[in-house]
Amino acid sequence: MSSNMSRNFGKALLSLAIPLVLVVVALVAPANAQQSVRLEYRTSAPGATTAQAEPWLRLFNTGTTTIPLNQVKIRYYLTGAETYRFACSWAVVSCSTVTGQFVRQAGADQYLEVGFTSGSLARGADTSDMQLRFYRADWQTFTQSDDYSYGPNTAYTTWDKVTVYINGQLAWGKPTGTEPTPTVTPTVTPTGTAGVLFDDFTYSGSNDPLLAQRGWTVRASSGGPGVPGATWSPAGVSFPGGLLTLDSATNGTAAGTVQTELSTANRKFYEGTYAARVRFSDAPAGGPDGEHVVQTFFTITPLRFNLDPDYGELDFEYLPNGGWGEPSNILYATSWETYQGDPWQAVNTHTEERTSFAGWHDLVIQVSGGRIKYYVDGRLFADHGDIYYPETPMWIMFNQWFIDLQSVTGTRTYRQQVDWLYYSKNEVVSPADVNSRVASLRASGTAFRDTVPNP
Repeated sequence: MSSNMSRNFGKALLSLAIPLVLVVVALVAPANAQQSVRLEYRTSAPGATTAQAEPWLRLFNTGTTTIPLNQVKIRYYLTGAETYRFACSWAVVSCSTVTGQFVRQAGADQYLEVGFTSGSLARGADTSDMQLRFYRADWQTFTQSDDYSYGPNTAYTTWDKVTVYINGQLAWGKPTGTEPTPTVTPTVTPTGTAGVLFDDFTYSGSNDPLLAQRGWTVRASSGGPGVPGATWSPAGVSFPGGLLTLDSATNGTAAGTVQTELSTANRKFYEGTYAARVRFSDAPAGGPDGEHVVQTFFTITPLRFNLDPDYGELDFEYLPNGGWGEPSNILYATSWETYQGDPWQAVNTHTEERTSFAGWHDLVIQVSGGRIKYYVDGRLFADHGDIYYPETPMWIMFNQWFIDLQSVTGTRTYRQQVDWLYYSKNEVVSPADVNSRVASLRASGTAFRDTVPNP
């Protein structure tokens, strides 16, 4: 899902009176003559000032060989040093494969660099529409009439003020400005020495004092998400056999609905690797089936105000019976930029698969370098980033709740379980290495470890 904000995009054409000190770079052919491209541009919002720029692009392969899109970078040049956020509204090649980052140039200028995580462009083919947008991080309107790459044309036009690079070599267009001084990529702290949280969930029950001592909160407070008037009950949280067990139940009424949640007490988790072994269930543990229940593993920050730009949320959500307009089981990986409650406006991106995920699954979320990667059982499930990358530390949570209530006779109880949780601060850990580390911790008799610094 993405924002429904209406945006204008418009920066008037550059004046013909361009200062002579600007260096105009001639169109350069690609180093590999077989890889030749042409780019077309239009805008869906041609105003001189705007709340959101909306460049639409089409890339054509005019060469003689297929081009892997992960070798392609497209640069759209901006004037000014404001902080912007990028988003892909819609793309034939799929927004899930499109990336965007803003790169500072020498001086006050910058460019938006658009890339791709996968796909290819056969000779003679084109990407068709890529409907892109960007806006200021503070949501203020801005003047785009002085942006080098801007044009007011609302129909696709061959455009050389947006450049294309293949394997780092200019293949199309006339760049402007100078490259920034290269920055040194920070070294990732190895083997979790920046801080690790591991929990094997060996507790006697939801009232075990060890839970609070180890930084966990069993929810008893009211409020969302879920059915208004439902109860969040510690009584539904247990730990049989060292498994965090969430039992949520309903008799079809709000007063008879119990939802469950376990959360870290401290917001101290940001970049790094989050992992948990989670058991989803399609059928209730008791009673007739059919409720729209949500089973989760996620991170989250508080929303201080509507459309808070510092809000963040990274979700695994499994709906065994559908919901939100879906007719049957579906697993979502969703990354949030922000939202407002009333009227509802969601600014997020999601990837989903419509099949049963009943049973045990290893879920991993890697947060690093502007990208959020979701893995299910070692398989890359989703790759998000850009405006959806979190800005502030988060809580880690598991909960199970009901979207709405169906007409039912009797009580039905749904069960979600968690075998273990692992987090490594500031480190990208592969799913295989996560499992190896957890096995090593268990083999050493470690049931709990928390070396993540408190805020």
